[in-house]
Amino acid sequence: MAIEKLTKEKQSELFIKEVLEDFKLACLSREASLLGRKEVLTGKAKFGIFGDGKELAQIAMAKQFQEGDFRAGYYRDQTFMFAIGALTIQQWFAGLYANTDVEQEPTSAGRQMGGHFATRNLEVDGSWKDLTKQKNSSSDISPTAGQMPRLVGLAYASKIYRNNEDLKSYTKFSDKGNEVAFGTIGDASTSEGLFFESINAAGVLQIPIVMSVWDDGYGISVPKSIQTTKGSISEILKGFEKNEDSNGWRILKVRGWDYAALIKTYEQAADIAREKHIPVLVHVEEVTQPQGHSTSGSHERYKTKEILDWTKEYDCIEKFKQFILGFKIKLSTTQELETIEAAAKKEVQEAQKLAWASYLSPIKKEVEEINNLLLQIAEKSRFKTEIEKFVSEIKNTKEPIRKDILVASRKTLVLTREENIPAKQYLKDWLNESKIANYDRYSSYLYSSSKESALNIKEVKPIYGTTENLQDGRVILRDNYDALFQSNPLILLFGEDVGKIGGVNQTMEGMQQKYGELRVTDTGIREATIIGQGIGMAMRGLRPVAEIQYLDYIYYALQIMADDLASVHYRTKGG
Repeated sequence: MAIEKLTKEKQSELFIKEVLEDFKLACLSREASLLGRKEVLTGKAKFGIFGDGKELAQIAMAKQFQEGDFRAGYYRDQTFMFAIGALTIQQWFAGLYANTDVEQEPTSAGRQMGGHFATRNLEVDGSWKDLTKQKNSSSDISPTAGQMPRLVGLAYASKIYRNNEDLKSYTKFSDKGNEVAFGTIGDASTSEGLFFESINAAGVLQIPIVMSVWDDGYGISVPKSIQTTKGSISEILKGFEKNEDSNGWRILKVRGWDYAALIKTYEQAADIAREKHIPVLVHVEEVTQPQGHSTSGSHERYKTKEILDWTKEYDCIEKFKQFILGFKIKLSTTQELETIEAAAKKEVQEAQKLAWASYLSPIKKEVEEINNLLLQIAEKSRFKTEIEKFVSEIKNTKEPIRKDILVASRKTLVLTREENIPAKQYLKDWLNESKIANYDRYSSYLYSSSKESALNIKEVKPIYGTTENLQDGRVILRDNYDALFQSNPLILLFGEDVGKIGGVNQTMEGMQQKYGELRVTDTGIREATIIGQGIGMAMRGLRPVAEIQYLDYIYYALQIMADDLASVHYRTKGG
């Protein structure tokens, strides 16, 4: 509901309820950030990078995020994931602890650091879920700006589904191309080449992106005056701005603590992208970062007292309080807001305890099982004292990990290797079962295990005949593409020079004329976003062929291929 309409209906209970729910969510997310940092510093988690200071902007963005939409973001988007209902506070903590249970930690089953978000878009058997009936997030990766090339493909898929009549029946993947791809990035990461390449590609293609830049003025310790020409990403992107006679981007600016303006800005941005398929950049300025960059250091080392004081004054939650209390028709009292804050803190603490117990409980059960086996062996062994010491060490470890269990077990087997003790076989059996379970926890889904897996395709050996009827290799490739294009309307191909001239080696000769520009498409010289475009489109159910003209050029896309394409199935545990 538009903020203009809501603010006129000052007596509306719906408005009051929505504002106070947003305040509660902002408080929940902030408390999660604060407690999450403590969990890292006390050793329960190994690293933390949080979304504190960006709560209001992400709540506003989430209001425009519809079923079928996709996110390609970065590791500070926790409030957004809470807001769209894709993640609970408990699941967020489970990610911090690297819980390997996919039900407890649905984003990566403990395979990525906390803050790397994803939704599960495949069923357990590897088949597609109905992507139009859920709010989708593609899986984050750590390299800054690495999400940008994939974002191009996620948005371009909407253009394909909207304009290709042959795809209208694929309602599991798109509702007539009305989906928007929402991207997020920190301001400093816009210095990466992948950001600029992706911005250029999206501006050429005219695709539905809402791209948010969270601008807190720093990239770790480096201020944006050193990061960015003119100290402003929206200023230097003005050359990309769309006018009546050109393609390009719409650029909007808003302050990260201004609740009303944020809601209005994101409503405008989403409408432009969804209806007109024009990409929109939302430069969210004056964002704060209350705890600094991450748990790896303190921002007091490089920020002045004036900046730190400003951060406290313009904290978005504090500003939100002022908005609520200063509204012409009172929405709440100070006491009511303090009650909400206290309840949020308690709720987060309870969620953290549940997440930690869920993480530790199965390990403690394994500790109990292995200790019983080791004590049985100790009773019959001349190394009883040493084995009992192993048991005592595990038992007295307040927060054991599976490595502790395996180390003690293997040491025991080595010590007793020449002793004939029946209980040793039980220990070996337990370790074999553990190996299978740990494969599932830590090593499964390196390759697809669905019926569509390439590993299920039977080898067709070549048959060598006479030298009659020889054909150029390019003709065989061209005819192969022709057969594929006829058999499956989801297949399309894009790359440099593949369209009008049919490829520099003529492997696509005549294909654009036959199948049209939507299915056989020329691109600019932009290898990283060609591969990223393929990744994003494949995540939307299409079957893209991304052509790189020559082998040398593939190295421009090496990071995307290694960090994103090659690992996405594994790092989401098949999700």
